[in-house]
Amino acid sequence: MMFDKIALIGIGLIGSSISHAVRRKGLAREIAISTRRADTLEEARALGLGTQYTLDAAEAVKGADLVVLAAPVGAYEAIARTIAPHLAPGTIVTDVGSVKRHVLSAVGPHLPEGVHFVPGHPMAGTEHSGPGAGFASLFANRWTILTPEPGTDPKAIETTAAFWRALGADVELMDADHHDLVVAITSHVPHLIAYNIVGTADDLETVTKSEVIKFSAGGFRDFTRIAASDPVMWRDVFLTNREAVLEMLGRFLEDLSTLQRAVRVGDGEALETLFTRTRAIRRSIIDAGQETDAPDFGRAHEDDGTSR
Repeated sequence: MMFDKIALIGIGLIGSSISHAVRRKGLAREIAISTRRADTLEEARALGLGTQYTLDAAEAVKGADLVVLAAPVGAYEAIARTIAPHLAPGTIVTDVGSVKRHVLSAVGPHLPEGVHFVPGHPMAGTEHSGPGAGFASLFANRWTILTPEPGTDPKAIETTAAFWRALGADVELMDADHHDLVVAITSHVPHLIAYNIVGTADDLETVTKSEVIKFSAGGFRDFTRIAASDPVMWRDVFLTNREAVLEMLGRFLEDLSTLQRAVRVGDGEALETLFTRTRAIRRSIIDAGQETDAPDFGRAHEDDGTSR
């Protein structure tokens, strides 16, 4: 048992999956769950995700030796201010947000001396959200990136890494600014493009919505899966990682203009060269075991009593 008490602040897909995995692995004696909405808290209670349920984040973290922030990143600063006076020395605070520089500046300054902050980003998810969406094997063989500031207690970093490994994840340490650039191109901009393409299809007047749905090919169908992700979470992602997203989006738009010109002038050689390069990337992703077209982005729901 790694921890006496874990506090989960937020109990959506990631938070509930952590709960399932922690209970399955026997990693904590107690799991305190806090969320802002009473109906979400009652859903978590009905699912048996914790041992303590409260709408008060300050109450949840009392006596906790690990606190996991699993709410939308836009709420982190307010949460940090609320829980800070109730954190015991030696407590580790981590998070699951997909933006890290903002998280460091929003949370770190509010934590008291002796509390260790080790920001994290599990690179795992599905198109579903809410307490009922979680399952224990969500993190299995997926990456979790930790972005602690220089000077963070090494033991706290290793404990946090060991926790994620116990949940089945591979762990890598990374500078926060570099992390934000990496995920801007691998995750954030693709989500933005997906939201835009699906929105464009919905706005078309010359093609009916029923035709878009009826004749959806694999490409559009995959975009809709991405565009079905939690809208509040992704709103906060784009607002808090705007510089990295705009930098990568600018590069994307430049390359898109080049591609547009190749189509317009009939430059087949340029098109084939690009498609050959991108095909190689696709093969590399398959070889790395990061691709599947299965539901929930291929996250396996093991028969462990925790599947939705």
